[in-house]
Amino acid sequence: MKKPKTEVRPHQRLMGGAIGSVVEIFDFSVYALTAPALAIHFFPKGDPATALLATFAVFAAAFFARPLGGVLFGILGDRLGRMRILSLTVLMMGGATLLTGLLPSYAAIGIAAPILLVICRLVQGLSLGGESSGGYTYVIESAPDNKRGKWIGIVIFALYVPTAFLSLMIVGISGAMGDSAYMDWGWRVPFVIGGIIAAVGFWLRLRLDDPEEFEAAAAVEKVTVKDTMRGLAQSWKSIGRILLLQAPQTAAAYLVIGYMFTFVVTHGHLSQFQAQLTTGASVLLLACLGPVFGSISDRVGRKPVLAAGFIWLVLMAYPAFALASNGTVIGALLGQCLLAIGVSLINSAFFVIAVEVFPTRVRYAGHGLAFNLAAAIFGGTTPLVATALVTQFGTPIAPAFYAIGLALTLGLAGFLLTPETRYVSLRHSLLGEPKNSASDKSAEANASAGASSASNSPDITRQ
Repeated sequence: MKKPKTEVRPHQRLMGGAIGSVVEIFDFSVYALTAPALAIHFFPKGDPATALLATFAVFAAAFFARPLGGVLFGILGDRLGRMRILSLTVLMMGGATLLTGLLPSYAAIGIAAPILLVICRLVQGLSLGGESSGGYTYVIESAPDNKRGKWIGIVIFALYVPTAFLSLMIVGISGAMGDSAYMDWGWRVPFVIGGIIAAVGFWLRLRLDDPEEFEAAAAVEKVTVKDTMRGLAQSWKSIGRILLLQAPQTAAAYLVIGYMFTFVVTHGHLSQFQAQLTTGASVLLLACLGPVFGSISDRVGRKPVLAAGFIWLVLMAYPAFALASNGTVIGALLGQCLLAIGVSLINSAFFVIAVEVFPTRVRYAGHGLAFNLAAAIFGGTTPLVATALVTQFGTPIAPAFYAIGLALTLGLAGFLLTPETRYVSLRHSLLGEPKNSASDKSAEANASAGASSASNSPDITRQ
């Protein structure tokens, strides 16, 4: 006799979406926080600056695999279901991370070492492209309509806490074994731990099912590849909005989590121990503010919170870098925290908007394309651009103007072109299709049997 399906509670869905963020960002961020060690072991010795630039170039390479992963896994997720694909992406990320920690160095196998490192990073990029879009999609579709911002804020918390924890973990590992042993082989330990955490995340996700919103839409129509392409074409305005808004968001975020550690070591002359502490503290602040600002966006709207974030970034980017480069631990901490507050404000509104602007039938693929394409252009390249700007202009403050410029140009354009999405209908989003149609009623009727009413509040269709 077939075992009846176990009901999945709303908080389990929230945890299921968030656990992927924990695993994915932990595994993905290990690379950035071990960049100085990777530069030594995977590239020829002789020119430390060139080796560091090469390390950040490999970091950027993974981001260019993200759009492909976002579209590929997005199409599969819109057709086969959210949770099947999200279980696969977390498994891929864990495998690539574990393998990175086991790779032999340049001294052992020569040019094959950086080649294998690039392959591992590309696999990470593919899986992150599917996870970053699928995870937010899963949470938004599972959340009550009046708590979408809060739920995404909790995912943001889960997204950045691993980075903060990772910084402190690296401090503990290097402190326990000494800097010399850490740079020699201890840097591999976080990669192995990341692979183990991914296995736990995979096991947890196998216990979850798809959200009611997705199942109701799928009950009406199974999405084909042709349907996805048509839906993406209809959503071209939303794709453009995300590309514009995400430029300053991603650049600022990766200044905090992908560049500032190296910056305060190189230009602030802090020890690696001190830099890990200040970086971990600033990222923890960013994480803790996510649910707070997300809840505020549920009450006042996404755009006011987004505007506050852009204004903060424009006003505080310069003093943030000035403080971070002044050679003191307090200065580095304050500077990094100033950037973290602005990023948290922007994230809390942007991550909700980026999912709400796409309709259910192409949400995974649409978000996967737009979000990961912008991340590739403006996220993966940020540490590389920042390092090059400092070298070119001879001032450590140069990256601040990069962030400010993106906020005042692309960010402002995206803000003006994006409507408020606080009350948007998830089923149709901003496509302008009729709401409460016969197909919607049919879908709701088909999905009502055995569905949990707690997973979603009644549709809010007011624009």
